[in-house]
Amino acid sequence: MRITGLGHAGMFIETEGGSILCDPVIGPSFFGSWFPFPDNRGLDWERFGAADFLYISHRHRDHLDPALLRRHVRRDIRVLLPEYPTDDLEKDIRALGFENIEYTQAGVPLHFGALKLMVTPLRAPSDGPIGDSSLSVDDGTASILNQNDSHPLDLERLLGFSKPEAYFTQVSGAIWWPMVYDLPQDAKQNFAQLKRDAQNKRAMYYIEKVDAEHVFPMAGPPMFLREELFRFNGWGAEDDSIFTDQRQFLAHMRQLRPEQRGYEFLPGTQVDLVNGEITVTQTLYTQDEIDRVFDDKWAYLAEQRDARQDEIRAEEAGRSEVLPPEEMLQAIKEWWEPLLRRARTIRNGVGGNVRFRIGDLDMVVDFPRAKVREYAGEECIYWYTIPADLVSTNIADGEIDWSNSIFLSMQFEVGRSGKFNEFLTTFLKCLSRDRIEYVENWYAEQSDQTEDAEIGDWTVQRRCPHLRADLTKTGKIEDGVLTCALHDWKWDLASGKCLTTPGHPIRASRSVDGGLTEAATQPAA
Repeated sequence: MRITGLGHAGMFIETEGGSILCDPVIGPSFFGSWFPFPDNRGLDWERFGAADFLYISHRHRDHLDPALLRRHVRRDIRVLLPEYPTDDLEKDIRALGFENIEYTQAGVPLHFGALKLMVTPLRAPSDGPIGDSSLSVDDGTASILNQNDSHPLDLERLLGFSKPEAYFTQVSGAIWWPMVYDLPQDAKQNFAQLKRDAQNKRAMYYIEKVDAEHVFPMAGPPMFLREELFRFNGWGAEDDSIFTDQRQFLAHMRQLRPEQRGYEFLPGTQVDLVNGEITVTQTLYTQDEIDRVFDDKWAYLAEQRDARQDEIRAEEAGRSEVLPPEEMLQAIKEWWEPLLRRARTIRNGVGGNVRFRIGDLDMVVDFPRAKVREYAGEECIYWYTIPADLVSTNIADGEIDWSNSIFLSMQFEVGRSGKFNEFLTTFLKCLSRDRIEYVENWYAEQSDQTEDAEIGDWTVQRRCPHLRADLTKTGKIEDGVLTCALHDWKWDLASGKCLTTPGHPIRASRSVDGGLTEAATQPAA
């Protein structure tokens, strides 16, 4: 088996039973903000586009690049479609002219001659959202796991496919916190450090559980080449950003898991696996060039910025004409109010007004009353400032996931009066009837009143209230606070209150001398 790095989360897998093109992206993505790091334009994209199979893990634009797919990938390629609860990804793929769809089943192996593969999707509202997945591949000579951005809950089932010799996983974040938030600089620096630590912790959790001999960090970081975003590359020009690069993570991994071997996986990295033997070579860059990318990163990024402004200008020229404020307000009102009326759990979870300043439009979304109207001085729990051309383009495109466009572009500002509100973020990721109905049903099924588990001196509900991870495997209790390792969410067990975000309480009681005392019961959401 041969695996070639294509940049970001992309890879080209050649096996005894055929080749698989995975998540190819040149970009720029997210309104011209994200470029793969390092530059991957020098790869032989025509060769990779002639693969036997195409696998797109999820529809985020740093994994699904419409322009690249149109330009380089043959239309009759067989597409491995993850089994998601909504058909948004399939619609995206068919709109690009790809009709040869292989409908996979969640966690069920498929056989194509010597090639065995399995697509394992995730379906929680925040996965992708409503869609993220991993790819397992075995051709009899080697086995690999391309976990990508996904954070699977049932690792035992996933690893039942085969024991991977090589493991490819995200270690750098894809988030806009805290960079775009209205915060003092020292707070941004502190929160950025906490976020980097949490990302490292999550990545190491999976690396330890998968326990593959060979580990390849990938799926980031991006390059930010727009002038206003350039300072947020890597850990930030002022240590206030969250994007850890491959070399930084590998140094961290060596400290904690010296028995496992980690490798830089870059555009052109070629990994040959044959019956337990591995050879890793670099085919696009020399080692001196790679060392300069990481050791003199800001100079490399500045060269890329200066050379690629034409791509940014081309993206800007393709945006929709800005709508007048009255038309924009009416368009959003007609789009969002029917969704809000269907989103009772989300409305209750948000529980207040959210302000949007969009160019000359100043509007408020009243979640409790399911109304969109002009802002009239109401007290708000969140407030966004977004360029009008971005919103106008999303309206024209009917973009149902604003994280997959505006938010990951980082071309906006936001403030809030309290903690992170997952319900608000979920609503802005799920701007279609199918998505809203799925999410409402998903939340309704999260009330876990049945199965409990013993963790230390506490009896708690076995499933995490956030994304239903098994807390006997991911939970740790210190000083009465339970932390789930997957996303670093925390609960005060004495009260059952979630310390990370409003809502999502947990059921818990404490054991004393072998007996249970009445303590926290799950309060009403």
